Amino acid sequence: MSLLQTIEKTADFLKRKTNHFEPQIGIILGTGLGGLLNDIEVLHEIPYAAIPDFVEATVEFHPGKLIFGMLSGKKVVCMSGRFHYYEGHSMEQVTFPVRVMKKLGIERLFISNAAGGMNPDFKVSDLMIIEDHISLFLPANPLVGENVMGDRFPDMCDPYDLEMIAMAEEVAKENKIDEIQKGVYVIVSGPCLETRAEYRLLRMAGGDAVGMSTVPEAIVAVQMGLKVFAISVITDKGIPETLQKAKIENIIAAAQKAEPKMTLIFKELIGRL
Repeated sequence: MSLLQTIEKTADFLKRKTNHFEPQIGIILGTGLGGLLNDIEVLHEIPYAAIPDFVEATVEFHPGKLIFGMLSGKKVVCMSGRFHYYEGHSMEQVTFPVRVMKKLGIERLFISNAAGGMNPDFKVSDLMIIEDHISLFLPANPLVGENVMGDRFPDMCDPYDLEMIAMAEEVAKENKIDEIQKGVYVIVSGPCLETRAEYRLLRMAGGDAVGMSTVPEAIVAVQMGLKVFAISVITDKGIPETLQKAKIENIIAAAQKAEPKMTLIFKELIGRL
């Protein structure tokens, strides 16, 4: 069975399970950022384990379910828990849900993640609107292999939608959210965090924040013609001169502190589209 046939099979399964619910917007929630689920009027909830050809999220703080419902007057499908390359999944598996969501009808993709801040002006629990990314340090590109649902050589000059970025900045201003930044997200494979020398290199390369997700999904989304908006929550600092050992409990706490502001921006932005 080809990749496209597998995508169509999974999409058809989800259409049957949701009474042919047609989402307009896809959402991927990152580590410690599941609070948005409380604002979704849930109509259908399906565990990943029950969905054909979905792999399972193995990270303990990624619940692993697909949510269909209403948010800010829009039909949404939300991934509560994402897949990562470092879990041993292929890039095809990591991005498979985005392709399925496109088949279900989404036109825009919202992504959140927890990231390490390399820009010295950033503070822990700041929000960083992603305006560009660097994927050159990733061992594999999600478009390598069979070409489906888009251009073979998609242009990536503006991977994150400029109109939505401007709208999000306006939302932050109106709601007096001062802890807002814009910057470049660098993806690495993980799961180990970076050395001092690696942080120094990534910063010199132009990165403001570093993480282990988001970019594969964004690349595939752009290839398929989806408009993408993404936010990183800065959960720890990757400054070589002041580097301290990261603790997962501190990362989760920093994400949860920033989560209400990120949730507000997502909700308001979705409502204005």
